[in-house]
Amino acid sequence: MPRVREKSPLTVVGIGADGLAGLSETARAAVTSADVVIGGTRHLAYLPGGADGPVKVPLPSPLLPGLDALFAAHEGRRVCVLASGDPLLSGIGTTLAARFENIEILPTLSSVTLARARLRWSAETTEVVTVVGRSLHRLNRVLAPGRKVLVLGTDPADVGELLRARGFGESDLIALEELGGPAERVVDGWTERTGPLTVVAIDCRGSGLSLVGGLPDDAFEHDGQLTKRDLRASALARLAPMPGELLWDVGAGAGSVAIEWSRTHPLNRAIAIERDQKRAERIGRNSATLGVPELQVVVGPAPEALRDLPKPDAIFIGGGLTVPGVLDACLAQNCRVVAHGVTLESEQTLAKAYQDHGGELIRISVEQAAPLGGFTGWSPSRTVTQWSVNR
Repeated sequence: MPRVREKSPLTVVGIGADGLAGLSETARAAVTSADVVIGGTRHLAYLPGGADGPVKVPLPSPLLPGLDALFAAHEGRRVCVLASGDPLLSGIGTTLAARFENIEILPTLSSVTLARARLRWSAETTEVVTVVGRSLHRLNRVLAPGRKVLVLGTDPADVGELLRARGFGESDLIALEELGGPAERVVDGWTERTGPLTVVAIDCRGSGLSLVGGLPDDAFEHDGQLTKRDLRASALARLAPMPGELLWDVGAGAGSVAIEWSRTHPLNRAIAIERDQKRAERIGRNSATLGVPELQVVVGPAPEALRDLPKPDAIFIGGGLTVPGVLDACLAQNCRVVAHGVTLESEQTLAKAYQDHGGELIRISVEQAAPLGGFTGWSPSRTVTQWSVNR
């Protein structure tokens, strides 16, 4: 969305659990001199009452659909928006900075900064996961032995339930409540009940999964329609995911390529296109289990299901390669494309594509050691032809 220039100054002030007393002189002046102060119920309660103060206006719910009307109603007035801590850390400051050009942001100490200070955890060694308005399953992506994680926007009991389910039940779980305020508490998150202003800290103990492409096949629920581990690692190397990029996984099967693409960076996005409803549902379960629940699943056959999708940065074709129009529709996106073929017909399609468009054409044969009578021999998997091109 293009930026909109506001005629009146707009200031976003971060405020902590210590209220106005914890603000800098500049931030406090921005609040008290405003004509209108917008914020959540808790934030507005920090302001003194009286007819001489600024007009207090609650944020709309739902937020995004009501923002334009809210600010249009106060056009020409000095507006201050209150946010928690650092407004650009999972806060409304990010939303407003994308919409308005004439904006000033005045942060205070965030709950993340305060939590790290209480725990003596450095910024370099601490992962922050926000589940505000999002799925708690996002946490699954970062669970790893020895990892230190701060979770924003959920209850310690819910985090504890997920940790037990993922084999991290021996982790230290710490709840940090009302940080910076007079009611601040740091307690055992496994046993104590806490209020809404709580940061949940995890010192992880358990067995995690690598973020490098090529997870074990049994990490995925599947019915056999799965891009196997070694082939998946090869495909991901050529898809070359970069932060914030979008992948189409066409004929996704179990969704393994889309899921591993998304796991490489928290900003990565993927759309899995799968015609079979049961497999599509399975992709949803796999994406939640492996920590990328925002992965989008489109149910329907390609190329019809590809219409009206946002333009991708890369495409993986794991199924449907010989269906008329599928490869052409993907190549028309002018992006990185990787395709796998296992039949003579699909191999012929890829050979023709290589002849017409160049790129890289390879055959991959994987053999695994397996018992052979009283000895050990090689058991070959089906050879796969892989074509990759950067359009």
